[in-house]
Amino acid sequence: MRVARFSHQGRIGFGIVDEDALVELSGDPILGLWDTTGNRIPLGEAKLLAPVIPRSKVVAVGRNYAKHAAELGNDVPTQPLVFLKPNTSVIGPGDAIVLPPESESVHFEGEVALVIGSVARRLTPDNALSAVFGVTVANDVTARDLQRAEGQWVRAKGFDTFCPLGPAIETEPDWDALRVITRVDGEVRQDGVSSDWVFDVPTVLTWITAAMTLLPGDVVLMGTPEGVGPLEPGQTVEVEVPGVGTLRSPVVAHA
Repeated sequence: MRVARFSHQGRIGFGIVDEDALVELSGDPILGLWDTTGNRIPLGEAKLLAPVIPRSKVVAVGRNYAKHAAELGNDVPTQPLVFLKPNTSVIGPGDAIVLPPESESVHFEGEVALVIGSVARRLTPDNALSAVFGVTVANDVTARDLQRAEGQWVRAKGFDTFCPLGPAIETEPDWDALRVITRVDGEVRQDGVSSDWVFDVPTVLTWITAAMTLLPGDVVLMGTPEGVGPLEPGQTVEVEVPGVGTLRSPVVAHA
């Protein structure tokens, strides 16, 4: 099923996407505590929000496509290269990516994102997928000039609005055929498939949880394919994962 988080008539809730409507849920499906209310809300009447606000962190994998590593002049890592984005960087579908004055080169990076559904510590390749509630769409927006200049990536990846997520979470993805397509003003800039990941989901989650506990609602970004590039004010960037949804973000300059 596809689960979305929405705002409607002054309240925020979760719903199952059913054609052109949301089947409203009670409780929090990510925690496994939910039921249907029987209420159907037309999609056109609801505002879709980021499908999850991470309770503690966003963990991301760098250089997880060999061709993306090459386009930036980097070697393919021999073990997962992970970094953190603050949960304050998360925005939802339709929310604007704000280009900060501190950077002159902000890039898009379309990605598949995992939404964690249980407390996960020292997972193994055999049980790692059981910790995943589902997948959504992400844009790992990056101040490329700051990333290169500063050596570490916290500030370059962590500005407010630098982690668009949504529009929904697919709870039964086809792990072998996940595709991510990024368009800027309608022009395809990235097109990658999960079979090209350097490290698959079990490997990534095993690596991460050997160091840190993942909590329900945490998000793991699985890396971006080749084709990254700069964003300019007035553009619209779309990241699509077929079967999951399309995440649209207008781009604006900092006021």
